[in-house]
Amino acid sequence: MQLSELIAASGVAVRQQNGTGDENIERVVCDSRAAAPETLFVCIRGFTGDGHAFAARAYAAGCRAFLAEAKLSLPDDAVIVYTNDTRRALAQVSAAFYGFPARDLTVIGITGTKGKTTTALMLAAILSENGMPAGYIGSNGVDFMGNHFDTKNTTPESLELHYYFDRMRSAGCRAVVLEVSSQALYLDRVYGIPFDAVAFTNLAPDHIGGFEHPTFEHYRDSKKKLFTDFGATFAVGNADDPATAYMLDGCSALCSSFGVTAGDFRASEMTPFRAAGELGVEFTLTYFGTRRRVRLPMPGAFSVHNALCAVALAHLFGVSIDDAAASLAHTYVRGRFEIVKTPLDAVFILDYAHNGLSLESALTTLRAYAPHRLVCVLGSVGGRTEGRRAELGKVVSEQADMVILTADNPDFEDPAAICAAIRDAFVREIPTEIIPDRAEAVRYAVEHAGAGDIVLFAGKGHEQYQLVRGGKLPFSERRLIEDAAASLALAKVE
Repeated sequence: MQLSELIAASGVAVRQQNGTGDENIERVVCDSRAAAPETLFVCIRGFTGDGHAFAARAYAAGCRAFLAEAKLSLPDDAVIVYTNDTRRALAQVSAAFYGFPARDLTVIGITGTKGKTTTALMLAAILSENGMPAGYIGSNGVDFMGNHFDTKNTTPESLELHYYFDRMRSAGCRAVVLEVSSQALYLDRVYGIPFDAVAFTNLAPDHIGGFEHPTFEHYRDSKKKLFTDFGATFAVGNADDPATAYMLDGCSALCSSFGVTAGDFRASEMTPFRAAGELGVEFTLTYFGTRRRVRLPMPGAFSVHNALCAVALAHLFGVSIDDAAASLAHTYVRGRFEIVKTPLDAVFILDYAHNGLSLESALTTLRAYAPHRLVCVLGSVGGRTEGRRAELGKVVSEQADMVILTADNPDFEDPAAICAAIRDAFVREIPTEIIPDRAEAVRYAVEHAGAGDIVLFAGKGHEQYQLVRGGKLPFSERRLIEDAAASLALAKVE
């Protein structure tokens, strides 16, 4: 495709163009390291870098087509298209380059502070099992038709999104369920995507400060854009969350709701259960007179809310309550209240809880299962919102019987210092170990777990790495737990 054809098809508003535009384009890139002959390099501005500064590097790699906001000083054979917003332009060009794949998919977007991943994966499972093959994109990566790919962000850059939409379309998917983060809305990663349905799970302060959102209001209003700026046909909101009215104000979609205290899809008679190697909850789902008992293989009222949201969305696309409930009965979500089965008498759980709200919800839920001791292994991400550390320290000291503080993607920070900051926020004294090496902390937790204990490993969830000094080091919390438990069981036999 020629550059001029691509720009015309994309609808990018051209402010100025240097050159003819007859350059052939075989790839679109926004990373100068991927630039080569017959690529279009889009200069986007980030929090720590500016793509315009790397245009010369892309030119040196053979690239001759550029999309930019600011003036580029390049040789005369470079074709430069200037526009006012290259982030939006990247989204437009990416969609056009891949043949607008989202138009051929039912696109469902889910936003909120908590619950996006579990809800999205529940929904993708329900749809796929009921005649509507669905892909998933979010914190747990990309999944479709047996394929899995890891991603850097909850919602990838627009170029990556449209690439995966195209892959899903080619593989036979009819729908995609997308976690839509506040950053993705703020940075126009999802600009121009034709959402068919959107959903709101809940809202609480998070991702504020540093390179994220300057204020809570900015965070909140970034999420609100999903309901006001994309023209979705359907919207689903959490009737139990007071922020829902604000989020849906100005939304032109046909709206429905879910909840425990109110909502079109309502849960009641929630009963936790504990079976061999499994914690879960049963509840009665009511929808306009229809009642159905639902069994979830994951615990907690928040799991019920996630399930209600997934059922409400699936119902919009023709899935019955009975069929949705049948799918949920065997749907597990990697790294979200995931139980690691071992030969020991303790229960070990992996979860992505990484802020005060999600940790409090997780620990409160586990307390309902009457553990002998409730033990929590946690840290906090380096180089990000430091306010989380105080939240985590307060919550874990209030809710746990024992805590093991350790590293969680410390990056360039000293994990011991992060642990100390969490420890300083304790509001009561509980048995505490500080073990900065997370592998050692995991082994310690397993080796010191007693019969009837529940041990929550918070923060890592599905992740298979530790971020240390800018690099991702392989790290499997599940494997460490399994190995430590197996060694301990073998030692007891011997």
